[in-house]
Amino acid sequence: MENERKPLHIVMFPWLAMGHIIPFFHLSKCLAQRGHRVTFISTPRNLERLGKVPSDLTPLLNIVSIPLPKVENLPDQAESSMDIPYQKAQFLKIAFDLLETPLITFLENLSNPKPDWIVYDYASHWLPHRARDLGVSCAFFSLFTAATMAFFGPPRALLNDERSIPEDYTVVPNWISFETDVKYRLHEIKKNFEAPANESGTSDGARFGGSIDGSDFVLFRTCVEFEPEWFNLVSELFQKPVISIGVLPPSIEDNEDLGRSSNNTTWLSIKKWLDKQNQNSVVYVALGTESTLSQKELNELALGLEKCGLPFFWVIRNQPKLNQEESQILPDGYEERVKNRGVIYRGWVPQAKILSHLTIGGFLTHCGWNSVIEALCFGRVLIMFPVMNDQGLNTRLLQCKGVGVEIPRNENDGLFTSESVAETVKFAVVSEEGKTLRANARQMRGLFGDRNRNGELIDDCVGYLMKNRDASIIAE
Repeated sequence: MENERKPLHIVMFPWLAMGHIIPFFHLSKCLAQRGHRVTFISTPRNLERLGKVPSDLTPLLNIVSIPLPKVENLPDQAESSMDIPYQKAQFLKIAFDLLETPLITFLENLSNPKPDWIVYDYASHWLPHRARDLGVSCAFFSLFTAATMAFFGPPRALLNDERSIPEDYTVVPNWISFETDVKYRLHEIKKNFEAPANESGTSDGARFGGSIDGSDFVLFRTCVEFEPEWFNLVSELFQKPVISIGVLPPSIEDNEDLGRSSNNTTWLSIKKWLDKQNQNSVVYVALGTESTLSQKELNELALGLEKCGLPFFWVIRNQPKLNQEESQILPDGYEERVKNRGVIYRGWVPQAKILSHLTIGGFLTHCGWNSVIEALCFGRVLIMFPVMNDQGLNTRLLQCKGVGVEIPRNENDGLFTSESVAETVKFAVVSEEGKTLRANARQMRGLFGDRNRNGELIDDCVGYLMKNRDASIIAE
């Protein structure tokens, strides 16, 4: 009984991408709110971006900064995937792997109290066996859907890099026995292959495989009810306990500035414009912190938004280039032409607050899982434009579930037209034919946005962690 009452001590160690760091931090706060001690570890610049720990959680949530080692070909101050073009991602992984020694040294000295669990990300393929040497149990936290992880396959297939060319990913693998469209388009997976895959000495497949294989169990940020067939399959493929913690729905009351200006001026100016629009009329456009468009793609997307005739709010981020940072260039005279109907916003915005606003009628998104969760928490229909990583697989899953529509693109080269953008946006947001999609998306609020249900899933996860901690103590 004493062990059951003793709080857990959990170490959190995410990969160096804000789309990973933020949900790890969100889960850390949820655990601390339940009275458990959490040690959250990342690099200095990434921790600055997170902002401060809520004052009521500071006794339990300890932030630990470990400097990122210098690596040739990695720009100074680049500590996150958002700081570099995706072609340089492997150099960031080289630096990340060099964190192994300082991290393990820190963990060896962390004894007050000793960690019960280490929760880690896909890139930390070396961490499970080091944790075991320290006598600490570990859990792999997947920030990808069960469908994506099932498509990637069992650890064996990942560790052996059984799929070596882009075309291998454009077909449904043989371990998926049911009918599905969840697979890559050729242009999507070719982009993933553009970056030098093994500069770090370890392929991404081997990182995933090692992280899964070495874990005691796997956590998923997903709704089992949303993808039950995939969750069942991934449980079979991994051959170990697989647990859903829910989707960690965003709170628009949270400190959303992520280390930027702490005042509310940004949101107030955005809200002022949104308040002037009609309900369910605005197209919110945001393609995440890492997605990079070519100039041709940017032009066609811009012209499509102009042609659709609907009000839009478009967040554009300056993309890190291979040699220098350059602003993305919109077509000549574009901003002047659309100024009465569209907003072009360069910089960070409080996305959850925007999506919660009643005037938002649809979300044109790259289909990163974090953005999808935020959209479905507020019942927003999706206009899907996948760019990289797992986004194509997410798009197929979401289209299958009937909560959005994909902008048509050439399968081989990814080309699309401004007309297809305009038609797809109007279909999703205002057409009679799109009513079913909009209704399906609204229904998702009861699943993704159910805070009580999501809280219960975290409680169940904590119960599992405590039960297995105590079983380990008894076994010793």
